[in-house]
Amino acid sequence: MKSGLSYVSPLNLTFHRFLLGSLVLSPLLIFLRKNIPRDKETLLKLLLLGIIYAFQIASINMGLAYEKSGVSAMITYTQPLFVFCLAVPFLREKTETSKILGVLIGFCGVAALSVRNLSSFESFSQFGFLLIIGAFLWALTTVYYKKLLTHVDPLVSSVMQLVVGTGLLVFLSSTVEGLSFPFVRSYMLAILYVSIFTTATGLILWIFLLREEDATVLSSSSFIIPIVALFFGWLLLGECIELRSILGIVLIITGVYLVNRP
Repeated sequence: MKSGLSYVSPLNLTFHRFLLGSLVLSPLLIFLRKNIPRDKETLLKLLLLGIIYAFQIASINMGLAYEKSGVSAMITYTQPLFVFCLAVPFLREKTETSKILGVLIGFCGVAALSVRNLSSFESFSQFGFLLIIGAFLWALTTVYYKKLLTHVDPLVSSVMQLVVGTGLLVFLSSTVEGLSFPFVRSYMLAILYVSIFTTATGLILWIFLLREEDATVLSSSSFIIPIVALFFGWLLLGECIELRSILGIVLIITGVYLVNRP
């Protein structure tokens, strides 16, 4: 995403993600047409879910474009904290001490991985607040789907989210920034990866898992993402793995274990 944002504006990047993801997944509706809900109430709920999801990704991309990557990662992964706060009253999930500790320890691990020192926050701006909004909307879509839409086929739900988001984003992008698409090899590779794997495949897997698992447990597993990013940063970009990084990894694994422990 950071690579793609060096070529296009945040809204355009989000629009391209949703458009290509929709084109990849839409043919599935031919085979899943019997699973498409017909009642207006469910369709309106799916419409609202798609709108919230589009604003979620757009907010994160806008924040990521203007904030430092370490700060961006730490703020984005406040999402499990928001999920926990929403899941207790709305999903009636249990407030076990081990889960509370696990979420907090996991977040401390992300902070240790992401932020080198307090000076990283000197330039914290309104774009940082966009990341907070994005993290909250991510949590909101998680709890919203778990509460109201688990009866809908995950594939159908994923496709409809992307189609609805595409319609909204083409309007926002053309109105606010103007539509553009750089036909540059590096950008095209980046947007294909982000669209097909991160957006389309990742969304389907997330919703499949969300049907079967507690929202708090699933969202806490997203703390592992910065560990994967650290590994690929070392493997592909030659970044160093410091002692602070090892501490962060230990905290994250401990936190995820505590949340998932029977």
